[in-house]
Amino acid sequence: MSELVEFSHLAMTLEPWRSKIVFVGGWAFRLYRYEPRAYQPEHEPIFTRDADVAYAEREALEGSILAALEGAGFKAEPTCGGDFRPPATRYTLGGNANGFYAEFLTPQTGSPRRRIKGTTETEPDATEANAGVVAQKLRHLEVLLYEPWLVTIPAEESGLDEAVPDLRIPNPVSFMVQKLLIRGDRAVEKRPQDVLYIYDAMYIFSGAIEDDLVPIWKNLEGTLSDKQQRSVRAGVEALFAEVNDTIRAAAEIAKPGRHIESEDMLRLCQDGFQALFGGTV
Repeated sequence: MSELVEFSHLAMTLEPWRSKIVFVGGWAFRLYRYEPRAYQPEHEPIFTRDADVAYAEREALEGSILAALEGAGFKAEPTCGGDFRPPATRYTLGGNANGFYAEFLTPQTGSPRRRIKGTTETEPDATEANAGVVAQKLRHLEVLLYEPWLVTIPAEESGLDEAVPDLRIPNPVSFMVQKLLIRGDRAVEKRPQDVLYIYDAMYIFSGAIEDDLVPIWKNLEGTLSDKQQRSVRAGVEALFAEVNDTIRAAAEIAKPGRHIESEDMLRLCQDGFQALFGGTV
């Protein structure tokens, strides 16, 4: 079963909740190929074997997602965050530890710790249970849920002999801005991949910046706190002021499928953010 067929299988399994969930992370970028405003590059997107499924804070998800997943062949497995309550969990297709899996995410907008009932002690407020599944709480995830776009996997590519319609994915502005916001929380070795995702998103949607992305940014900016707005600008400065080790590493990740000069990556991102935000960034 190909990666796309596995993802399509997951998406169809989650069809009853489709209007409440947004597919984020690496699969969101892969699904941009089905968005008419995206330029279609010849290279393959960055590989990812996990699908991140996000829903809004305090979202009421009716029914049992867990039962649907188990009925479709997914198995719940605790992850390295098993010490959280409830334990962080991934949902692996076929029980293959190295295979395709889904994780659920929801925004963390309050304190990262909560009081343990009946005591004065606290514990990490890192997970929650909803509709039978466990979701990890992540800072700035709400940005990815702002004005999502809809895409459809056509029947000839889904592997299911039917189209997989109305999949919600982050708009490209939210996709890039969220990566700027989380840069300080990311492990150093993950930052080049994030920079490559930003570059690729800016590249494939470069023709849509003025007409489509700028209006989204103007509206999205108003939903961000002052601290987040400053962090976005600071993120552009930190990552794209000059050619640095992170950009060089991002260019290396793209190989061997394509060759990107570090200077070209920097220039496209600088020009893109200047066009998106207006003025100098």
